[in-house]
Amino acid sequence: MSILIVLSPAKSLDYESELAVSRHTLPDHVPAARELVDILRAYTPAQVSGLMDISDALAQLNVARYESFSDTFTTTNARQALLAFNGDVYEGLDAGTLDTPGLDYAQKHLRILSGLYGILRPLDLMQPYRLEMGTRLPNARGKDLYAFWKGVIAPELNTLLDKRGSVLVNLASEEYFKAVDTKQLKVPVITPVFEDLKAGKYKIISFYAKRARGLMARHAIDNRISNADDLKAFNREGYAFVPAASTDTTWVFRRDGVPA
Repeated sequence: MSILIVLSPAKSLDYESELAVSRHTLPDHVPAARELVDILRAYTPAQVSGLMDISDALAQLNVARYESFSDTFTTTNARQALLAFNGDVYEGLDAGTLDTPGLDYAQKHLRILSGLYGILRPLDLMQPYRLEMGTRLPNARGKDLYAFWKGVIAPELNTLLDKRGSVLVNLASEEYFKAVDTKQLKVPVITPVFEDLKAGKYKIISFYAKRARGLMARHAIDNRISNADDLKAFNREGYAFVPAASTDTTWVFRRDGVPA
């Protein structure tokens, strides 16, 4: 069985560092992104701040981004999504060190869910933005972004999985995976869970869990994994699969201490 992995995006972006990769693709849902940007352009900085619960400075920055959004994506105004996101997940994935075969695998087997773009391939050019999936932005399709993307993301995943295999690996956050209408999916979903020992109990610790999602995505890339069961061998930074704590669809990985 082949796999398709979904990740969340990150709030932090990197559009400054030098890139060794020039190859790129274009997002599939630019008209939909434009529709959302046009809605957001009607918001004042104060309204954006309230809508997204962000600082005035961030609101001003993103209002400027909406104003400068272009339907033409180039390496001047955009950057490959996998190399633009810069949060905990992407530090674990460390995409900047991927070689060409690794990028090829990622482009086929990895997708990034996005509040603005819906779904992105790793090498899709992405203009900088801030629009979390949980944002309650009224639009023509409903009251929020879940309503906006509901009829888009799951059918696209079905199409991809029909071509490549039959397992969807959910390494996205709960906020973002809610955008996938699982009732529409025609394939099983496996959700890895990462727990750390704290005060004598195994718990999900957000920072470490995010990093572990990136580490597992990188593990899949480095090992060119096509069978989901092979993910059970994931052991980076001290994690190990725990069969007794797992189910067919929720795979639990634990570690007893954070590596120095």
